[in-house]
Amino acid sequence: MSNDKANPGESTEQPGPSEESRKSAVTETIVQLGQTSVPASESNVFCLTIIGQIEGHLILPPQNKTTKYEHVIPQLIAAEQNAKIEGLLIVLNTVGGDVEAGLAIAEMISSLTKPTVTLVLGGGHSIGVPIAVSANRSFIAETATMTIHPIRMNGLVIGVPQTFDYLEKMQERVTRFVTRHSSITEETFKQLMFKTGELTRDIGTTVIGQDAVRHGLIDAVGGVGEALHELNRRILERKLGGEGAEGS
Repeated sequence: MSNDKANPGESTEQPGPSEESRKSAVTETIVQLGQTSVPASESNVFCLTIIGQIEGHLILPPQNKTTKYEHVIPQLIAAEQNAKIEGLLIVLNTVGGDVEAGLAIAEMISSLTKPTVTLVLGGGHSIGVPIAVSANRSFIAETATMTIHPIRMNGLVIGVPQTFDYLEKMQERVTRFVTRHSSITEETFKQLMFKTGELTRDIGTTVIGQDAVRHGLIDAVGGVGEALHELNRRILERKLGGEGAEGS
């Protein structure tokens, strides 16, 4: 007779995580970070998506598609510290949002030591413009648009000179960042910003694909393939540069 009972010394195989628990973990990741792992080989490129409206200090209504800056900041820090991540691709399709939150994200991207490339798909409007130009190299899809307009204020506005001085300083922060991280001149950027007659309900300009490149705002027209090719090229250059420094 065969003995079906396992010997006390033998190890029994522990059941793996159930299908339901794995689905729950994936759902939680999507809800919290807007990301999920793809069934593919591990990548050395971290893809960050900036979509919908950039949410800052105030919580937006639940029907709004948002990118929460308190979720983006730890992801960027983790990508910078992770040795397996060699480059970052930032994909934008955003209508803009909170000015300070958008500038915070843009400043973090621009200060990363690893190669970075941004790609504007659909739209990179308003405070999405500084984020779009914050990387080492920027791309825009042929049909994608970018709206450049002055800073606007919602809610209670006190009609005193100090309020307008504050708005002007905020505007200068955005202008300085954009002109410092792109090829557009301050004069051209302000001309686009204060143009009248193009936007029916606002002041400013919408530039499409090649126009953004012509003004010097974005580096090149391209899609996912071109953006990844450029990022991989920069990653290889960085590797070769590091090996050269070690060899010397």
